[in-house]
Amino acid sequence: MIQMAENAKNHPPHFTNTAFDVVAIAASAGGLNALVKVLSTLPAKFPAAIAIVQHLDPQHRSFMAEILSRRTAIIVKQAQEGDRLTPATAYVAPPDHHLLVNDDGTLSLSQSELVLFLRPAADLLFKSVALIYQNRAIAVVLTGTGSDGARGVEAIKKMGGTVIVQDVKSAEFSGMPSAAIQTGNVDFILPLDEISSTLVTLVIKEFN
Repeated sequence: MIQMAENAKNHPPHFTNTAFDVVAIAASAGGLNALVKVLSTLPAKFPAAIAIVQHLDPQHRSFMAEILSRRTAIIVKQAQEGDRLTPATAYVAPPDHHLLVNDDGTLSLSQSELVLFLRPAADLLFKSVALIYQNRAIAVVLTGTGSDGARGVEAIKKMGGTVIVQDVKSAEFSGMPSAAIQTGNVDFILPLDEISSTLVTLVIKEFN
């Protein structure tokens, strides 16, 4: 499934004025409120792209992108096959589809097998981002049940990327944050209120 992303020698185009090209965010139970909190204070010209996996009911249409777009200055859209990652734009995985990043900076959707009984799965997004963007990738794990994202976090760190995890005290559900923290591959464990400002610091200020 990640085979299309294994040719990391063909690096995707890097964005200008940023230390990181992509921020991959994973959330599950309680995720909508957490995502609103993170995205709502990002600047309109946030110079990295954002890819989001939120565990959703596969049987129903999602209004996640519409809801988030009303609460942030950046563009939010439901990801479509072939979308090209663009700065200041967040792409939300549609229900029942894995979201993957290709080596040319475009997105793919897949209905391949469930991962940890989930589709979309954060692990697959994180792994594809790690292979392609390496040290120019950030993974963020927010509130949620289960352990999705933990294996992906390990991949992000192995390839030189940066990992941010919401602390369990501020997480509505602690399963996903706890599993990520227990890998020992986390750079920042932060209250929800501090994640957005940390992203801005990493993406913008570390470039200067």
